[in-house]
Amino acid sequence: QVQLVESGGGLVQAGGSLRLSCAASGITFSIIAIGWYRQAPGKQREFVGRIQSGGSTDYAGSVKGRFAISRDNAKKTVYLQMNSLKPEDTAVYYCNLLGTSSWGQGTQVTVSS
Repeated sequence: QVQLVESGGGLVQAGGSLRLSCAASGITFSIIAIGWYRQAPGKQREFVGRIQSGGSTDYAGSVKGRFAISRDNAKKTVYLQMNSLKPEDTAVYYCNLLGTSSWGQGTQVTVSS
């Protein structure tokens, strides 16, 4: 059974950085694609970015140039490096096994102004 566990959230000031992790188990990690999504209070969950099995990435326009996704297949972990954070980045961040209904439990990111 696939399990995804996010970590690394917290409170940071605007302009700061955080790195989120998504650790996977129960699956052959090297062949999977992982997406990052976020959901702010009162809003729908939105796409942040994704990384394919080969390492290619793409991002939502709102985070492009500030966020970077990477993966470590040996650790079965995908990372979301978030730089130049803005208050509007405040949300619960989730990782998803793309194309499936497997989601992590989420990790809260709060950016203060």
